[in-house]
Formats: sequence, C-alpha cells, structure tokens
Amino acid sequence: MKKIETKAAPAAIGPYSQAFVSGGFLFTSGQIPVDPVSGEVCGDNVEAQAERVIANLAAVLEAAGTGFDKVVKTTCFLRDMADFAAFNGVYAKYFTSLPARSCVAVRELPKGVLCEIELIAEV
Repeated sequence: MKKIETKAAPAAIGPYSQAFVSGGFLFTSGQIPVDPVSGEVCGDNVEAQAERVIANLAAVLEAAGTGFDKVVKTTCFLRDMADFAAFNGVYAKYFTSLPARSCVAVRELPKGVLCEIELIAEV
C-alpha cells in the first residue's frame, strides 16, 4: 500500500489521506472545490465548483502516475439534484471513458460546497 500526497490538491481537512494505491488501483478520498493554495472554496455555482473538484482529482491522479482514462468508478455527491444536468455537463468533459458511477444528493457537504467526487482508477 502506498499513500499518495500532492501539494497540487488540497490537504485533508480531517484524519484521512488524499489517496492510496493498493492492489493496482488508486482510491481517492472525496475532493471538494477547495483551492490547494488558499484553502478557500472556489466558485459559487455547481459548474465552477465541479471544475475545481476535477482539477484537484487530476492532481491526485497525476501524483499516482495515472489519469482520467484509467478511472473505473466515481462516486459523486451533490447538495441539490437540481444541479444534476449542470454537473453532468462538466463531468462529461473529463470522464470521457464513461466509468461506472453513483451520484447522490446529500443534505450537506463539508464547507457548504455544492459537489464532491471520489474515484477509483487503475495505476
């Protein structure tokens, strides 16, 4: 097992790691739309926030030596299902291999953000 850490993605805000590689797969913690330098939430709508989340995931994927084309599963969390179509518009630009996915609405997310994504990828 190997811990993945990169300064190009936000540091964990709790007792967890950005990601681990185990058994040939990368398992990420959920990423929220936080700028890794300032620590501030980016964007005031789901599209802008999803772009930041995906940039954070890209940094973790790169640190593990893999990419979006190797993602096999995502789990997406939305604060409001009314944002589903707008979120999908951003998501579809990056997850072009169409990995398996779950997408659920939740009552709240850390820091009051609108979306969060975690993923599993081959390395």
